Amino acid sequence: MGKATVIPFGPQHPVLPEPLHLDLVVQDETVVDCLPQIGFVHRGLEKLVETRDYNQFIYVAERICGICAMGHSLGYAETVESLMGIEVPSRAEYLRVIWHELSRIHSHLLWLGLAADAFGFESLFMHCWRLRERVLDIFEKTTGGRVILSVVRVGGVNRDIEDSELAAICQTLDGIKGEYRQIMDTLLTDMSVKNRTVGVGTLSHEQAIALSMVGPFARASAVNYDVRSFGKGAYGALTEFQPILDEQGDCYARVKVRCLEVLQSIDIIKELAAKIPAGDISVKVKGNPELGARAANVLEQPRGECYYYAQGNGTKFLERMRMRTPTSQNLAGMVEALKGADLADVNMIILTIDPCISCTER
Repeated sequence: MGKATVIPFGPQHPVLPEPLHLDLVVQDETVVDCLPQIGFVHRGLEKLVETRDYNQFIYVAERICGICAMGHSLGYAETVESLMGIEVPSRAEYLRVIWHELSRIHSHLLWLGLAADAFGFESLFMHCWRLRERVLDIFEKTTGGRVILSVVRVGGVNRDIEDSELAAICQTLDGIKGEYRQIMDTLLTDMSVKNRTVGVGTLSHEQAIALSMVGPFARASAVNYDVRSFGKGAYGALTEFQPILDEQGDCYARVKVRCLEVLQSIDIIKELAAKIPAGDISVKVKGNPELGARAANVLEQPRGECYYYAQGNGTKFLERMRMRTPTSQNLAGMVEALKGADLADVNMIILTIDPCISCTER
């Protein structure tokens, strides 16, 4: 082996959607170690609980990350509702999950396009983002927003979706599903894609457990953990939910798990749209979180489990609000996956992990 060399990777790099800096320790063309650095987009959002009351902060929470916006507003709202003992109407819970699963589809399609672009598969990139636009059209029609939705509130949701509109959404998703299957089959069977992903960045099941990895990154290494299987809210109404797993633990497995999760989310939305009950979409919220009251909540974001913690102090301002995002959990796994990889595969490994630096830094 040759002499070790440190090569900077990022934060401005064509393959990175967000600013992540890695110091890669390289011998010849092999990565032997990796030192990640973050902090380029730190905004101090958690401290804003001191100047934004618990109703206003929901709009801050969903700006932690644009792609995960719906999930962050939902996770925050559920945490405060638990803090204050608020029971959300059943219809609101269904609507929240429907929007959240649409957000998962939108996130995975965006990621799939970026991954295809990294392969040099430009036509696949355009087709993935073309389908994503149809999901954003659904958001625009039902919430008024395309990325930042501002539809969740403490106590329920701000807008309803008529049953006729739900039927139209299901019809649109059926159309997306047919086209998406063709895209997915092309991606998973193309030999040039397999050459770049199979056996690259492999992490074993034992490593995934030891490093506390979450989300599709962990499930691609056969970690059977998905917060949706807890059955919280409308997820409890699903006939059957089984996390999508793969045993290979390489880049190809991570691509495959996310590809199949898009189809799974479409099925979840269609089932909940058929079962959604009638009724109110929100309840009036009175009072403030009690002094010393604490609550915690977990939510399955597109990238994995996100943990929320809130503490009240008797006023309309929370004493503390904390989020632990999936990428912060997965950074250790990313570093491990990069060790032993070829320098040319670094961009591919990073993209299949789907890091969200905005979520991580806040």
